[in-house]
Order: sequence, then structure tokens, then C-alpha cells
Amino acid sequence: MRVAIKTLGCRQNQYESDALQESLRQDGYTAVGPDDAADLFIINTCSVTNEADADSRQAVRRAIRRNPSARVVVTGCYAQVGAEEIAAISGVALVAGNGEKAQLAELIAGLREQAPPLIAVSDIQQSRRFAPLPTPVAAARSRALLKVQDGCGYRCTFCIVPETRGPNRSQSTESALRELQALVEAGYPEVVLTGTHLGTYGRDLPIGRSIAGLVAEMLEAAAPARLRLSSLDPHEVGEELIDCFGRYGNLCRHLHLPVQSGDEAVLKRMRRPHTADDFRRLVEQLVEAVPGIAIGTDVIVGFPGEGEEEFEQTYRLLDRLPIAYLHVFNYSQRKGTVAASMPNQIPKDVRATRSAALRALSDVKWQRFRQTQVGQSFSAVVLEGRDARTGRLEALTDNYMTVRLENAEGSIGRMIDLTITAATERETVGRLTGRVQK
Repeated sequence: MRVAIKTLGCRQNQYESDALQESLRQDGYTAVGPDDAADLFIINTCSVTNEADADSRQAVRRAIRRNPSARVVVTGCYAQVGAEEIAAISGVALVAGNGEKAQLAELIAGLREQAPPLIAVSDIQQSRRFAPLPTPVAAARSRALLKVQDGCGYRCTFCIVPETRGPNRSQSTESALRELQALVEAGYPEVVLTGTHLGTYGRDLPIGRSIAGLVAEMLEAAAPARLRLSSLDPHEVGEELIDCFGRYGNLCRHLHLPVQSGDEAVLKRMRRPHTADDFRRLVEQLVEAVPGIAIGTDVIVGFPGEGEEEFEQTYRLLDRLPIAYLHVFNYSQRKGTVAASMPNQIPKDVRATRSAALRALSDVKWQRFRQTQVGQSFSAVVLEGRDARTGRLEALTDNYMTVRLENAEGSIGRMIDLTITAATERETVGRLTGRVQK
């Protein structure tokens, strides 16, 4: 039996798709690509915006057209909040919520031929324990993902995620370390920690664990593999976590810190737990404490009530700070959120103009950052893909630069040593100077 999985959305979804594939592999399924013919097709959906819902529906219909005899299973965040809409699509066999992912293989095994769609979606707000999934040791990628946290207890006015993922739930430290060890023993040179709201790790555990404490233990256990952190809110990065960069050589010098806006009034309307000044001071502290660190951020453009002056505050803050890159998002009215009904919604053309300005700023910053790294040496993981334009292999440095390589054949999935030789507007180029075995 062949199984294909299509994943939309975040790294957490990708981890869960890898884990579901591992579970089904243990049940005798053979994994195939999402463009291949399959007997079972799973769509792991996203629901972060209304557009993501539409993309998810489109992916479901496409899977049914291409695999008319397959059982089509829909799970993920859109399945959690839009189960009835999905079940109404002819050809869907099962709709499973995020809380049912750990039992998905059992639900699939129990499906009956020619039955109406089965809807298995529980109230995610009642979830109180982290639900482990099989460790995806056989995922076909150069870097491993490791989910250690699920859910979010915050209530940002633009965000639907607390409704789709439920409250904060953390994996036990002992379980997380076991999973990490399995991934390191499987040969992954880098492990990326992920979660819905990674920085809140441990707040629900009886002994009051923290993300900084978990990271310190993992860095010791992971060596020689390196550890990378996914997004953290600025107020969640404290002295203990910053100290880890100096104490351990295998923590990637890369942090993604979503600021969302540089204007204090907009941040308050968003219900963000930090101020623009908090963000400024943290970025300056990190750049001073961790030479070569790449700091990225998320920015939402055109939030309700964002006038020209509020936007300029954001632009000025990001322009003067030593940030390496920006991820820029046009504000999207997400039904079910507080912000969707706020007054002073910003016209689409204004949002587009502002986002273009910030993306141009990001391009300048990213090139400037990469140019400061020319002539320096790095350890880097050779990625499984190739540059689409040149066909050359690519490697990822610890500080998040994707480097095109001239002479790295046979190194996919390995840690290598390289030196940056050039950083142009279009690419970062390096040469292989040594090789570190998995």
C-alpha cells in the first residue's frame, strides 16, 4: 500500500507529517511523493489565514482528482476548525483533528469501504497533555525536526492558532531527550526544535521547566550534531538562553524573533506581549553577545488602524537595527479573530505598497549581512535539494546562509567545512575546505 502526504503550513505540521509517515511505514505502507499515485493520500492542512483555508480545500480536491481510487484523509489545523466543510467535499474518507493525529493510523485502519466521511475531531481546548508521535528517524531530509511543545495560551488579536492547536502542552524533558538521541543516532547532523509556541516550553510541567533549561540539556546530548531553534517571541529570550551561545559550540547562531510591528500602539492592538523597545534592546544585546548571529523577524503590514506614521515607526526601527532579514506578511482578515472586526481596515493597495518597501529593505539587509561573512569559514549541512538555476548543491551554515557549492558531490546530509568566497545580490557562494562525517 502506497501513502502520500501533502503538508501545508508550518514546521510543526511538517514534523507531524514526517511522524505520521513513520507510523504508517511501521504498519506496512510505502511512502511515495505527493505527485505520485497513492492508495492513501493524507493532506495535513493549515488554517492561519482565510487564504490558507482555501489552499487546503484546493489541495484536497486536487488529491481526489489525481487519486480517484485512493482513500483521502484530511487532518491538521483546517480540519480542526472546518471539519464539516471538508467532509462535504465528495471523495473525502476521514477528517481528523490535531488532537487525533496520534491515533490517525488506527482511524485509517478502521475505515469502511463506501462509508460516509468519518469525522474524528475532539475539542482541542480540552487537551492537557502533549501527545507524542513516532520519532521520524527515516524522514528524507538533511535536517531533522523535533517537536517539543504544542498549543498556545496567548490571544494575539490577529491569530486563530489557539483555536486550532489548543492550550500550551510540553513534552517531558526525558522524552524529548530520548527522541533527540534517536535522531542523532540516525545520523542527522542538525536538529531543529519546533513547537506552536516554543518559548513557552515547560510552563505546564510540574517541575517548572523552561526552554532555556531544555536547550542546555539538549546541547550536551546532541553533540556532535548541532541544534537550531525555531521562532521565539522576543520576551522569551533571557540571559540563560543567551548564555548557551557562549557555553556550547553546537547551538546555531540564528534566532527568529517575530516583532510584528515597530509601533507601540499597533502592538497593543495586536496584544503582543513585548514593546518595540524590548525588541530593540534584545537585538542589540544578541549582536553584541553572539558575533555572527543572524537575527530574523516577522512583520505584519497593514494591521487595522496602521497609519503612515505607525508604518514609518516600524520601518525606522527595522532599518536601524542589525537584523539579517525580514519575513513580511500582509495583514489578512481571519474570521474568528478579534482583529477581523476592528475598524479602520487598511486597503489592499496600501498594504501591498508597504510590504514592498519592507521586502526591499529585507533584501538590502540580507545582502549586507552575507557580505560581512565573506572570507569566513563555517561548518554547514549539505541539503538534499539543488539550486534550481545552477544545479549546484547547497549547504546551510549555522547562521542561516544557504551557500552554493562548486565541489561537494557525495556530501548530501553531511556536515562539511566551507569558506564563503562571494555574496552577490542573487547568491552566496562557497568552496569546500573539509568534510566532517555524520
